[in-house]
Amino acid sequence: MPNLKQLKRELNKLADKKQAAILAGFFKTGLGQYGAGDIFLGIKVPVQRAVARSYENLSLVELQKLLNNKIHEYRLIALMILLSQYKKADSAGKKKIVKFYLRNTKNINNWDLVDLSCYYILGDYLLAKPRGILYKLAGSKNLWEKRISIISTFAFIRNKEFSDTLKICEILLNDRHDLIHKATGWMLREAGKRDEAVLMRFLDKHYKTMPRTMLRYAIEKLDNKKRKFYLGK
Repeated sequence: MPNLKQLKRELNKLADKKQAAILAGFFKTGLGQYGAGDIFLGIKVPVQRAVARSYENLSLVELQKLLNNKIHEYRLIALMILLSQYKKADSAGKKKIVKFYLRNTKNINNWDLVDLSCYYILGDYLLAKPRGILYKLAGSKNLWEKRISIISTFAFIRNKEFSDTLKICEILLNDRHDLIHKATGWMLREAGKRDEAVLMRFLDKHYKTMPRTMLRYAIEKLDNKKRKFYLGK
């Protein structure tokens, strides 16, 4: 049966220094940037997905070792495998995986890692459960926990439930980080694609004070007249 040692060996063989340099720049790994300290092998996501399919039986102990690693692709493939396990798990297994996921928020520490996993795992799990954990994460000082809190609500949006998305967007309205502005704007836009009136009510209340990036993301699918109004043009 494929094991962790084999997976690492396979990923290391796929390393591409030129691609790694591109990814290091794209994911802002410089000193003082949000991805500082992240190390890339330079493996594209579709390739990792193909590799992950052969290692879906890795244990949580083995996935923990991957998530603890500074190499980005190790953490990314761990989340791919975890997501696959979550989809196949029964209710007890899903609960165990969600607890594991929440213990590892410090390791889910770049936007692609968050966006690949949180609404498929945490958001899906909370569809029929109390959602207090999302508000706790929204109030965190950790950038990635805040992003998890809002992107996880995509699962609710797809179910045409918008209340938690709007409440968490309000909590994050004055956040200073561009990655939070983009995430909240994205979720507002997704809500608006399903119910434009919901988005319009939020915008009417907040468009004059919300960060410009958040606003631009939120109104992207509105007609030209409405976009110009909210942008003050």
